[in-house]
Amino acid sequence: MTADNQLGIVQESRDNQLAPKTIWTTHVEVRLQPRATARFESIRNQVHAYITSSFDRIAIPSLVTGWEDTPELASSVERIAIAESLCTSHTLSLEDVALEIHVYQPSSSESFEEFTNTGAQDDDDTMAASVCELPNRNWEGLWDSLIYEGDIKMKLLDYIHATLVFSDANVDFNLVSWNRVVLLHGPPGTGKTSLCRALAQKLSIRLSHRYTHARLLEINSHSLFSKWFSESGKLVQRLFNSITELADEEDGFLIVLIDEVESLTAARAGAMAGTEPSDGLRVVNALLTQLDKLKHRKNVLVMSTSNLVKAIDTAFVDRADIVQYIDLPSRDAIYDILRTSLSEIVAKGIVAPINVPTLGEAHVCVLAVKPSDSLPENPHERSRQVGARLLALATQCKTRNLSGRALRRLPVLAFARYLSIGHVIAPSSTPRTPGAPYSHNSATPVEVWLNGMEKVINEQVKELENMN
Repeated sequence: MTADNQLGIVQESRDNQLAPKTIWTTHVEVRLQPRATARFESIRNQVHAYITSSFDRIAIPSLVTGWEDTPELASSVERIAIAESLCTSHTLSLEDVALEIHVYQPSSSESFEEFTNTGAQDDDDTMAASVCELPNRNWEGLWDSLIYEGDIKMKLLDYIHATLVFSDANVDFNLVSWNRVVLLHGPPGTGKTSLCRALAQKLSIRLSHRYTHARLLEINSHSLFSKWFSESGKLVQRLFNSITELADEEDGFLIVLIDEVESLTAARAGAMAGTEPSDGLRVVNALLTQLDKLKHRKNVLVMSTSNLVKAIDTAFVDRADIVQYIDLPSRDAIYDILRTSLSEIVAKGIVAPINVPTLGEAHVCVLAVKPSDSLPENPHERSRQVGARLLALATQCKTRNLSGRALRRLPVLAFARYLSIGHVIAPSSTPRTPGAPYSHNSATPVEVWLNGMEKVINEQVKELENMN
């Protein structure tokens, strides 16, 4: 070996030693039991100790098991889940992980109406906004159920993190500005409002170490218009005065959701064109003014949705830090939606047990499965057949441009029309007691369910064609 080669090996060794090791922040969500009284910090430390002492590698995402044998955790904890990480790998060594453990205790209360739009001359008591305490048990699992192409959900989470970093660093607003406003737009049924609620739930969990509580305030845009001339602007002012009072609680995080924001901005456009009363212009001007005031509040986030992006006034769009288009789901996203729906009703015993292939496995199934009229006896072959048929259903749904909302309804419609009363569900040696929960003995074979899904999809397409 030459001296130059030896020098090169030494230099490469030094470079490897100097190269920084990538440590991936990985979020762990710990849900407490409703009546648990343990201190959050104590639970956080115990969960960290349990994970680091029990595992060499962790799967992302996954549910943590085995902690039930630890008395301190079993008495207080309901669920421990490994959530998101920026690492693209599905598993990570604990040596490469920095655990961020978020302990939370969801509220079981329903949304409650808080603000009316009643003014001095207005006898209309329509609610202007509803408030929901977060995190809320009713929205558990909503974040995971939303499936989009790309990294839309992580993009929104990273944006909120960036605003907190800049706020904590006291960055000069005159030099670097952000408004804490997000606008989601796209066709109806793509999950824009659900994504806003899911993000609010997720943020209330992620920020539990910074804020003792969180709230989601949903504004009813239509209620901001009064039948009395010049009153509408005052209604907006009155509503945002109440919002400001909530924001004054510095230990609380507030998410403001303006659903169907085009109903406001369309009124502004009409007012400027002279086709609508100028009162509509006052409403939106008042709204924009209030948004400019809220941007200085580090504990407030404003989210908005729209089905008609062309109707949104440019002054509002310009205030949005993120303008995100939410499209109809792709074929791959549709497969995951159908797969999670099928897996859920299998888990609940409505459909007989079957291993539902992942998307990657389904692509292999299409190549491996040979057409056959007979039912495979081999469980593995039967599972592959299900994956191939489910992928064909996803392709059919994409061709027909079905929305995410329509896709989630398909299992219920298929069962109602083809698998429930008056239809053969499954052969069973033990008759099911009327009113009793479904058991695996009385569950529907997955092939029967798939046949029903195909028929429902064809029926829905025909109905849509009749409407056009």
